[in-house]
Amino acid sequence: MIKSARPYDADRHARDGRVRDAVRERDAARINEAVLTLVAEGSERMLSLQKQEESPTNTREIDAAIEVVDWGIRTFGSYVGWIDINLTVTPTTVPLLFSLLADPSLPIRLATSVALLRIVAKGLKEPGDKLSLFKVLSLGEVLDALESKTRAQQLERGSDTDEGEESYREALGKLLNVFGLEVAKLTDDCPNEDIRAEASKLMAQLLPVMLRFLADAYDDTCSTVFPLLQVILTGYKRSRKISAGPIDDAKRSFLTSLLQVLLTKMKWDPDADPADADEDDNAEFEKMRKELRTFMDSILAIDQHLVTDAVRTLALNTISAYQNGVSIEWHDAELGIYLVFIFGEINKTGGKGRAAFCQAPTVDKDRRKATDYSDYPLTTHGEMLYALVQSGIVSYPHHAVSLQFFETVSRYTDFFKIRKECIIPTLEAMVGTRGLHNENPAFRLRLYYLFHRFIKEARNDIPADISASIIESMQDLLRIQVEQPELDDADEDILTEAVKSSAFDSQLYLYETAGILCSLLYRSPEQQASLLLSLVKPLMDELSVNLQESTIGSRGQDFIPIVKVHHIIMALGNISKGFPDYPPSLPEGYVLPPLDVLGQVAQAILVCLEAMNVFKVVRDATRFAFARILATAGPRVTHFIPPLMANLLAHFEPSELVDFMNFIGLLIHKLQKDMFDVLDQLIGPLSTHITALLSQPISGTDDERAHIDTKKAYFTLLNNIMSNKLHDIFTSERNSHGFESLIDSIRCQAEDVSDPPSQKVALTFLNKGVCVWGQPSRDDAQSEAARGLPGFERFIYERLVPTAFRVPSSKDFNIKDGQMMVVLHEIANLLQTVCQTRGPEAYDYFLSAFLPSQNWPPETALEFTTKLRDLDAKNFRKYFTDFVRASSSSS
Repeated sequence: MIKSARPYDADRHARDGRVRDAVRERDAARINEAVLTLVAEGSERMLSLQKQEESPTNTREIDAAIEVVDWGIRTFGSYVGWIDINLTVTPTTVPLLFSLLADPSLPIRLATSVALLRIVAKGLKEPGDKLSLFKVLSLGEVLDALESKTRAQQLERGSDTDEGEESYREALGKLLNVFGLEVAKLTDDCPNEDIRAEASKLMAQLLPVMLRFLADAYDDTCSTVFPLLQVILTGYKRSRKISAGPIDDAKRSFLTSLLQVLLTKMKWDPDADPADADEDDNAEFEKMRKELRTFMDSILAIDQHLVTDAVRTLALNTISAYQNGVSIEWHDAELGIYLVFIFGEINKTGGKGRAAFCQAPTVDKDRRKATDYSDYPLTTHGEMLYALVQSGIVSYPHHAVSLQFFETVSRYTDFFKIRKECIIPTLEAMVGTRGLHNENPAFRLRLYYLFHRFIKEARNDIPADISASIIESMQDLLRIQVEQPELDDADEDILTEAVKSSAFDSQLYLYETAGILCSLLYRSPEQQASLLLSLVKPLMDELSVNLQESTIGSRGQDFIPIVKVHHIIMALGNISKGFPDYPPSLPEGYVLPPLDVLGQVAQAILVCLEAMNVFKVVRDATRFAFARILATAGPRVTHFIPPLMANLLAHFEPSELVDFMNFIGLLIHKLQKDMFDVLDQLIGPLSTHITALLSQPISGTDDERAHIDTKKAYFTLLNNIMSNKLHDIFTSERNSHGFESLIDSIRCQAEDVSDPPSQKVALTFLNKGVCVWGQPSRDDAQSEAARGLPGFERFIYERLVPTAFRVPSSKDFNIKDGQMMVVLHEIANLLQTVCQTRGPEAYDYFLSAFLPSQNWPPETALEFTTKLRDLDAKNFRKYFTDFVRASSSSS
C-alpha cells in the first residue's frame, strides 16, 4: 500500500533497482532467513495456542501470532519475485507455505496464495529450471485438493454466503491461472520436446481443476481463469490451422466439458429477477454472457459441429420438455430460448434470408413471394424456431422468458416467410399479457419496439384481414400520457424536459406500427380510410381540446396541454410514417393511401402550429410530423407547405434554422419538381436572412459553432436544389432581381479559408452553377435545360476565375491541411468546368488575358492552359495541386 501511494519518479525507480541489487548481493540470504524464521516460529506458536483452552488472554495471543505470520508471509511475498529462487523454494519452505495455504486464518491463506503466485510467475532463464520448480511445488495436486475442499464447504454453506471464503476461492483461482499460464509458455514456446511433453502432462492435470473454477457460481471466481482459458483455446486454434485432421480425443473431451460449463454459466442466477434487478447487475450479467460467448466462438473455430450440436440439443431438449409438461426452472427456459437467439450467429455455414431456415433451391427475387416454401424441409435453425413457436413457451410465467422469446422472433423474421402458419400465434402472443400488455413497464416499452420490428419486417406476409383486430387490441396503449419531469437543476426548462420522455419515445413505435397495419389494407381503400380515421380522429379531437387548454392555461404556466400537443403531433406523424413512401412516378395500378384523411391530419397540425408557434417543442414536432406526412402523401399535400414555412419561421432559435433547412432538403429529395413553387417563394427571403445572419460578428465558441452549422446547412440546401434540377427558382421572375447578390455572396464564402468545409460546398455550388448558367449562346435550337443565362460569362471571368486563383494564393491557405486540399481539388474542378462549359473562348481567355494579367510567364501560361484543356479531372487535380505546392515553396 505504501509503495503504491508513492508517486512514480524515474530517480526513485533507479534507486529502488540499486537497492534490490545490493540486497541480492549481500543481504538476501539473511533477510530471507530472518523472515522465514519469524513465520515458522509464529506458525508454531499459533498452532500451540490454538490447542490450549480458549480464554481472553489466549485469544489475544492467538491474534498476535496470526498477525506476525500474516505480515511475515506478506513480507516474504514482497521480495520473493526478485531474489534467488534457491533461497525461497527449499525443502523447508515448501511444506511451510502449503501448510499456511490451508491455515484456518483467512488473511494468512490469502497472503500465502499471493506469495506462491509470485514464486510461480518468477522468470527463470532455463525452461528446464521452470519445469523443475513446478515439479518441486506439485502445485497442481495441491490446487486440486484445495478446490475440492473449498467447493464442498461452499455447497455445505448453501445460501449463506461467506465473502471471506469466496475471496479465498478467488485467490486460488488466480493462483491456478498464473500457474497455468506459466505452464502454457513451456508447452507452446519451449524448443525442447521433452520439456514440452512434461509440461503438457502438467497442463492436462490442471484442465479439470480450471473447469471447476470456471463453473463457480461467483463470477469473480469464475473469471479468474479467463486468461488461461483464452491461451489454451488460442493454442488449440493454432494447431487446428496447421492440421485439418480430426482433433484428438483428449482435446475433444475437454472442449465438450468446457462447452457444458459455458452453457451452464450462461444461465441467470435462479434467485435473480431481471425485471427488478439493478441496471448494473443486469449489465454485469450481460457482460459475463458476452465473455462466455467469446470462448464459445473460439471452440466454434476449432470444431463448429461440436458447438452447434450442443446448442441445438440443449435448446430443443428444453423447449420439448416444456411442451411435454415437464417442470423446468425459468432460467433454464430463458437459456433455451437464448440459444435459439444466438444460433444464427454461431451457425457459420447457414445461409442468408429464407435459406437460413429452409433447404430450398435458389429462387429469383421477383418469384420469391409466389413460392410456397412450406414444402421444403427446415434447416437446424428453422427446426429450432418452429419448435420454439409451437411449444407455447412464450406463456412461461416469467418476464425474462417471454422477453427473450420476443427478442428471438423479431430477430429472425425471415423464418416467418417460410412458415407463415407461425405468424398468427406469434402476433397473438405479442399483443397479449406476456407482450404489449405486460404488467412490467420496462418490459412493455421494449416490447413496443420488438412488436414494431416484427410487423415492419413481416408486413408482406401478415394477413391483411387481421390488421383491424390487431389495431383494436392495442387501442388502449395509444392513449397519450404526460409524465411530470424531475428537474435536476432549477435552471432547466420544464417544457423541454417534459417532452424528453423515454416512455413516449417507445410509444411512437406503436403509432408507426398502427400505420403499417393500416397500410396493409390497400386493396380495400374504403376500409383502409375508415381504419385510419379511427386511429387519427381521437388524436385530432384530443389535439383540439389541448390546443384550447394551452391557450387558456398559458397564463398559469400549465405545461401539460403543450406537451400533449407535442406528443399528439408526433404520434400523427408516426402513423403516417407507417405507410409506404409516395413513389417518384406512379406505377400502373398503384393504390394511393387515404389522402383525404392525411390532409385532415396535416390541416389539424397546421392549425395548432399557427396558434402555438411560439413554442419550440411544437415547431419541432410539426417539422417531424410534416416530413412523414409529405413522404407518404407526396405532392397531394404540398399546398400546406407555404403556411407551414411561414409559421415555422415566425419564431425560431438559431439551431432550428439548421433543422428547417435540413427539413426542406428532405422535402426536395422526396418531392423534387413538386417543390418548385414552394422553393420559389422561400429562397429569396431565406437567402436574405442567412446572408444577414452570416454577416453578424461572432462572439464566443457557441456562436461560432452555430455560425458554421448554419452556413453548412445553407450551402447543402443550395446544392440539393441544383442536384434536383430546380435551379430555375434562382432566376425566376420572383427571384431574378436578387440573383447576382446571391451568387456573389456565395463566391465570397468560397474565399473564406477559415472554414474549409463550407468553402468546399460553396465551390461545389458555383461549379454546378457554371454548368447550368454558363452555357454559351448558340443559334441552333436548344432545350430549355441547356440554355445558359445571358451575361453569366462575365461573372465567370470577372469574379469566379480570380477567386479560384486568389484562394490558394492566400497567406492563410495551408496546403498541408487535409481539408484545404479538398478545397484545392474543388477549385481544380471549377476551372475545368469553366473551360469545358465555355469551350475555346475560355482557353483563349486564360492564355491571352487572365494569366498574362497576373504576370505569368508566357511558357508557364501555355503549359497551364494546355494541361487544363487536355488532362482528365483526376490528373488535372494532381497537376494543379503540385503546381500550387511548388508556387507556395518558391514564394
